[in-house]
Amino acid sequence: MSAESPLPAPDAVCDGGDLDCGSGLLLIIRDAMQPLDPGGLLEVRSREISVVEDLPAWCRMVGHALLGVTPGEGKYQHFLIRKKGGDDADLATDLEAARSFEWRARIRWTEGMRARAYVRNHVWELGQPASFDTEDAAASAVEHLLAALAGCLAVGFQWRCSRAKIEVWNLEVTVRAQAQNVLVFLGIEDEGHPGLAKVVGKLYVDADADDATLQALWQETLRRSPVAQTLRRETPLEIELDKV
Repeated sequence: MSAESPLPAPDAVCDGGDLDCGSGLLLIIRDAMQPLDPGGLLEVRSREISVVEDLPAWCRMVGHALLGVTPGEGKYQHFLIRKKGGDDADLATDLEAARSFEWRARIRWTEGMRARAYVRNHVWELGQPASFDTEDAAASAVEHLLAALAGCLAVGFQWRCSRAKIEVWNLEVTVRAQAQNVLVFLGIEDEGHPGLAKVVGKLYVDADADDATLQALWQETLRRSPVAQTLRRETPLEIELDKV
């Protein structure tokens, strides 16, 4: 719409706060959109910068119309979405799109023991696969793996607390691990396994709920975490070499 044609008033509003599309925002949007009639308008409010890129892509994928984006207070952006014509077939299509979705990453070597990761619209630096030097300019691949696990659990737990109407004031997840035999990776020994022997960690949380409720939500978070459950089982790897 043009500047002379203001956006229409929404039929409902949902606040995603700092959640991104990969950590619960889309489920909040779906819950808020469910009671709306086809063609209904939902205003989504978000402080997360990546939503500006990811939410339009999701709307295109599932068939909703993003009518406009306007600035809100502070870091907030307001997204006005028109719900597509809804029926059971539409929901089935959305669910099938979610089931068949593939996450993708491209890693390009840059120099020395450094590489650069490209994921959607995000770019970051990678250091050695497994380094012990505190002066490294970039985190190692193993540290990224541990951070991915902790991040998945922290944001997943907060999101489940939010759905349960539990206010979280402070939340932190720490994880640590040792290799079964890092000398295999270093090429010094041939016997043993270079992978992680065990990952241990702890969730520290200050929230408006009793211990039993928080423990139940934490176990649910662990059970449904894609990163945690991937580490708990052996996932087939089919990564081929292609000389260019």
